[in-house]
Amino acid sequence: MVAVGSRFSEWSPFAAMVMVECLDVGLTTLGKAAMSRGMNHFVFVVYSNALASIILLPSSFVTNRTRSPLSFSLLCKFFLLGLLGITIMQNCVFTGIDYSSPTLGSAMSNLTPAITFVLAVILRMEKLNIGSSISQIKVMGTVLSISGALLVTLYKGSPIGGFRTQPSPSQPLPSPLAETSNWVIGGLFLATASLSLAAWNITQAVTVKGYSSQLTIVAFYCLFGTIQSAILSLIVVRDPNAWKISPDIELISIFYSAIVGSVVTFSVLTWCIKRKGPVFVVLFKPVGIAIAAFSSVVFLGETLHVGSVIGAGIIAIGFYTVLWAQSKEDNAKSLEVDRQSSPSAQTSPLLESLERNVLA
Repeated sequence: MVAVGSRFSEWSPFAAMVMVECLDVGLTTLGKAAMSRGMNHFVFVVYSNALASIILLPSSFVTNRTRSPLSFSLLCKFFLLGLLGITIMQNCVFTGIDYSSPTLGSAMSNLTPAITFVLAVILRMEKLNIGSSISQIKVMGTVLSISGALLVTLYKGSPIGGFRTQPSPSQPLPSPLAETSNWVIGGLFLATASLSLAAWNITQAVTVKGYSSQLTIVAFYCLFGTIQSAILSLIVVRDPNAWKISPDIELISIFYSAIVGSVVTFSVLTWCIKRKGPVFVVLFKPVGIAIAAFSSVVFLGETLHVGSVIGAGIIAIGFYTVLWAQSKEDNAKSLEVDRQSSPSAQTSPLLESLERNVLA
């Protein structure tokens, strides 16, 4: 039983991150459906995070009555988390997709692992030993995962089964110049979102080390993000009718985003960052692209292409390569700790001294 419990504790962060990616696919699908019916994405961010704050704040006070006091520096960290993870990241993602497409959004999101890895190495939160085979394997697996994700989103190839989707003749085609310009603008917004998410991962890791109440962290940075996004939306959104919510897919998407996208996802991400660090969390981002590709076929009836299959295979290889290297690194650290704390290691100098005296 002890071995089973230890094994479950070891693999629970991996299962949790796969679950998060699956939930994110559902959130993207509902969000796209709501915005296609005219819902403003700035308003969507405000309402979903406001509802999440209403759920999280009372829960944090009820479950953490003995938590440490909130200092001014800690509140500043919560403010920064809300700015990076909600106000900048979420609004830039939806704005970028509005200018370009979800395909470019999925591709640009895979910049986050590389940016986070670089920031973690610069800030000395992640050790990179180029001469170590484990570090080389981790880098190789990361590159494979990102390459596979780019292939899934940027290269379709021939459709499997011979089904092709024809464009609707009733929709006018945009001019190539306007389409290219919008694509570049969208790419800049999405690149900013990836940079913001990477900085959020680093800041979250620092905050978790200094404050143990994960639910309080999520609740307060959700609250700060809601206030910041509301101020931004009041400046950007001039139409009062945009704040009206229809009791259909728009309301469902807000509840799903608040409960699943904010409460569940942010709590799981905070827990995984505390257990495994910020780089471990973003390594799962390419896996979500493969999940989205196959979910589109199953739930939306879209055609599966050769590029999706090949890219998903490359992602899987890179994903398990990183997991193998991570497990080897964790085992090596555990063995080192056990060796240093074992009684035999502590008494070995005395034994050596006795042996020298006998030989003398």
